[in-house]
Amino acid sequence: MDVLSSLPAFLLAVLLISASPGPAMALIFRRAAMRGLRDAVPTVLGLELGLYVWALVAGAGFAALVAASEVAYLVLRVVGAAVLLYLGFRSFRAAWLQRRESEAAVVQLTPPGRRHWWGAFGEGVVVQLANPKAAVFMIAFYPQFVPVSGPVFATTALLGLLQIAVETVLYLGLAAGVARAGAWFRRPRIRCRLEVVSGSVLVGLGLRVAVTNR
Repeated sequence: MDVLSSLPAFLLAVLLISASPGPAMALIFRRAAMRGLRDAVPTVLGLELGLYVWALVAGAGFAALVAASEVAYLVLRVVGAAVLLYLGFRSFRAAWLQRRESEAAVVQLTPPGRRHWWGAFGEGVVVQLANPKAAVFMIAFYPQFVPVSGPVFATTALLGLLQIAVETVLYLGLAAGVARAGAWFRRPRIRCRLEVVSGSVLVGLGLRVAVTNR
């Protein structure tokens, strides 16, 4: 298959996949709503770095081993579920602490420091790398657009960069839209409810990862 002729189909598939609800979108929404666009940017960059690592792993053929190995897939599934459950229960804890506060004012943002920036970035990387569906997705999706006779690794790496560019624009647009309503989201009562909803979504996704097979 000619890579150039298949690019429109590839871009359309990437848009549809990126826009589907999942751990990445839930994490970005929560970050943007609670901390604003500046704090959501490192999360988006971390998620995309994790995705690109999976693309390179798929191009090198290692993702096929993960997809084929029951043990490797089980370990990755358990780790992925644990990460999502941890983030979900952390949201529940934040909601509980918020309810104990008696503030009536909107929570004020503080500029994210370097340590906080790397924390948000690392959280995005871990969530993406701990997603067992990412390995299977790369195995099932990318070979449809990579010529068998061509440079598989180089082509996969380029397609991965293209997907990252599309997803980065999409996710930053989502984060910017959510952040515009940030003052409303950061009202103590709304913030508490959003933490509960975010926690429920993340825990639900974690449980789905834990119990869902390939």
